[in-house]
This record gives sequence, structure tokens and C-alpha cells, in this order.
Amino acid sequence: MNKFLRQLLPFGTLTLIIAALAALKPDTFLTMENFSNVLSRSSYSGIIAMGMTAVIISGGIDLSVGSMMALSGMVAGLVMTGNGSVVPTDGLMVLGSFVGILTGILCGVLNGGLITLLNLPPFIVTLGTMSAFRGLSLVMNNGMMFDVPAYTFLGEGTLAGIPVNVLIFCGIALAAFFLLRYTPLGRYTYAIGSNRQAAWHAGVNVRRNLIAVYTIAGLFVGIAAMIATSRTVSAQPNAGLGMELDVIAAVVIGGASLSGGRGTVVGTIVGTLLITFLRNGLTLLGISTNTQFVVLGAIIIAAVALDQAARAKAETA
Repeated sequence: MNKFLRQLLPFGTLTLIIAALAALKPDTFLTMENFSNVLSRSSYSGIIAMGMTAVIISGGIDLSVGSMMALSGMVAGLVMTGNGSVVPTDGLMVLGSFVGILTGILCGVLNGGLITLLNLPPFIVTLGTMSAFRGLSLVMNNGMMFDVPAYTFLGEGTLAGIPVNVLIFCGIALAAFFLLRYTPLGRYTYAIGSNRQAAWHAGVNVRRNLIAVYTIAGLFVGIAAMIATSRTVSAQPNAGLGMELDVIAAVVIGGASLSGGRGTVVGTIVGTLLITFLRNGLTLLGISTNTQFVVLGAIIIAAVALDQAARAKAETA
């Protein structure tokens, strides 16, 4: 399969899924309300996927994004409610949002620092921080959520009829596209993922750039956490469970290689929409959530198998 067809496959699959669901459930699927809901649900997973795209291109992986999202939301909820002792005001909600996003950034710095300074595999580091971040989220309020009923703007607000969270997603996608396509960090990220040793010998500061990549990923998780908190008007310690599966799947389905060195923002957007529309359609068809996990797992395996087959063919060509 040549490069063009491999890049076209996710978009073609998305188109087929939308066409099939439109034929099977035209009354419920083909509505503005449903499409708006799908795009809103895509927003926070898509924002996290933007950061994951850079991480995977660099040859790494981040299994902690779901737990990081929960921790960022819980820290924000703690600030907004004064540990449950006050009613959130506008000032506290703004401050809580800032602190929640900062928490995501610090978690990203921690991941990047442990990976580069201690020379540890990203899989092991983020597997450990996934557990640590989730544990901190549960400890903060004894496993209970923080209610922030007035924190609705990011989750339910609209500008010119477009959901605010969708606009934020579009803005971050554009920023990620520019970052990877037109900045030295983007070029270095591809170089590191393609051949880390060659990048180092070429003068690339591998350690600094990898820390930057994981920090940006943490920033995006923090922003997504604020949107998720606003959508549910509560900070929940169990938020983001399984999020890493959806996000990694979106990036891989979008054409990124788990071996590093390849991936695009556009492909990740298509992968994110594909997964969200698929979940939405399966729900409309009455298929259980448990079965949806099976379907998603099969898609991930197929996407990775396709990538490996393409790489093997390229190596023998």
C-alpha cells in the first residue's frame, strides 16, 4: 500500500461509517443536535490526541493522560470550591482553571523529566505515573467529586452558535499543526522519532526537546480536563478512565506509527472523529459499551498491523 492510499484510508473509513449510520439511523443520527453532541464529545479527547500525536511521533507514548486529566480536574475543583467549603465564584473558577491547566503542565514535565533524565522507557514511566496520578486524584477528596454547578461555559457555552469546546479544539489543532509543520521543535520531533541517535549526532538536543513534547502534551491534557469538568459540572477522581485507549487509537488510526517518526494532526483529527462517530453510532444501534471496547480493540490491532505491513514492504522495496 503506497503512502497516499495509507493516508486516505482513515478518511475513507470515516466516510463509510457516517454513510452507514445515516442509512441505518437517519432520524436520530442525521440531526444537528447529534452532530453537535459528537463534536463536543470529540473536543477533549481530540485535544489530548493533539499532544499524543507529538509524543508518538517522537517515538514515545503516554499512558497517563486519563489519570492526568482526572488529577488536573480535581486540583481545579479543589481551588474552585475551597476543598468543598465555599460556593465557586467567577474569580475562583478562573483561578481554578489556571491551576488545573498548570497541574497538567507539571505532570507533563514530570513525565518528560523521568524519561530523559533517568533514561527510562516512556511506557514504564507513564504506566507508573498513570497509577500515581490516579491515586492522588482519589486521595484528594477521599474518592469524592467536587461539585462546580456554575462552571458551564467551557462545556455548554457557544459563540456564534458554535460550542466553545469545539472552537478550543479547532484552535489547538491549528496550533499543533503549525508547531509540528513549521517550527524547529516539530522538525526535531520527527527526527528524534525516526532515529534518535542520528538526531543526537546531528546536534539536536534530544533531552530538551522530549521534555518540551511531554510538557505540551500535559498542557493539552490540562485544557481538556477543564472542558471535561465543565461538561459534567464536577471534578471527578475517576474522570478519564480508558481515555488513553481512545487517544492512542485515534493517533494510530490517523496514520501515526508507534515506532515513531510518522504522524499528522489531520490524520489524528480524522481518527478522533472516526472513533467518536463509531461509538455514537453503536450506541444509537443499541450496542453495549462493553462490546464497543471489543470493536475499538479490533480497530487498533488492524491499524497497527497495517502500519507494520507497510513498514515491512518499504524495507524490502
